[in-house]
Amino acid sequence: MINIRDLYYEELEELLLKMGEKKFRAKQIYAWLYKGIESFDEMTDISKELINKLKDNFILNQLTLINFQKSKDGTIKYLFQLNDGHAIESVLMKYKYGYTACISNQIGCKMGCNFCASAKIGFVRNMTPGEIVGQILKVQKESGEVVSNIVFMGIGEPLDNYDNVIKAIRLINDPKGLNIGARHISLSTCGIVPKIKMLADENIQCNLCISLHSSHDNVRTDMMPINKVYNIEEVLEACKQYIAKTNRRITFEYALVDGVNDSREDAIHLSRLLKGMLCHVNLIPVNKIKGGKYEKSSTEKILAFRDTLNDRGIVATVRRELGSDISAACGQLVRDQKQSE
Repeated sequence: MINIRDLYYEELEELLLKMGEKKFRAKQIYAWLYKGIESFDEMTDISKELINKLKDNFILNQLTLINFQKSKDGTIKYLFQLNDGHAIESVLMKYKYGYTACISNQIGCKMGCNFCASAKIGFVRNMTPGEIVGQILKVQKESGEVVSNIVFMGIGEPLDNYDNVIKAIRLINDPKGLNIGARHISLSTCGIVPKIKMLADENIQCNLCISLHSSHDNVRTDMMPINKVYNIEEVLEACKQYIAKTNRRITFEYALVDGVNDSREDAIHLSRLLKGMLCHVNLIPVNKIKGGKYEKSSTEKILAFRDTLNDRGIVATVRRELGSDISAACGQLVRDQKQSE
């Protein structure tokens, strides 16, 4: 059966008409769906007859809370179980401007990045649009807070689950749904070149973040196997095409690893590669993961790297570290209860 939260408003209207219902029922049902209901029976202004029809034709794919952990900085990491028994993690972070949800889009990940815990757990399947959006609804329900910003930086590679992620973004953006502006949505990718070019044609004003992590192909390949398929030159060319089509600034994410990619020479080389691009560099002190070989750069090296980029005309900032004490920071998310403990 169809997960009702996988549907656009117009798709729900069409299916209701086929079921012999009036179009206006879609407005009532959609409003309930985005209040985060967990059962069709919670729709108190819908007739019992229609509720039974909904039960016969749709499933309400609801996430179940298995566990949560709260960081000393207020970050909350949630472990959710999906209908098929698999689990994923989502994170709620508090900033001055409001609450941001970091959400997953796949159960596991295929990309194999050596600094990421998600890569160690294997790939199971893609998540559907309704499961992706459901994380936001469940986080809001559990926390009692309203989420205003979304980052696709949880488990999985968004551009490897392209169609479902694009639909999820449109559902999140829909005024009839969560009504979160596209410019409050950030999508992070390891650099799947054909999909970056496709994204440029989607007319979605979301923020594109590219996991770059080195300006040298040999180093990036060691950190990110995807570089064997799409090297730095190809990724940057796709980014230039994206900027030209969308006039949107790209964020390059750069995880600083002690003795690997954090030298002054690395910063100078990176500044040369990015010169003239409409971009921003977000420096990320690499987070320790179980079995990982990388160590975080010193604060002195991180600040020197930032200053070298800024001095050469590349805007660079250091990402605020949130949730590292509960393994909720960048690269630390996993997908099952045993691995999260």
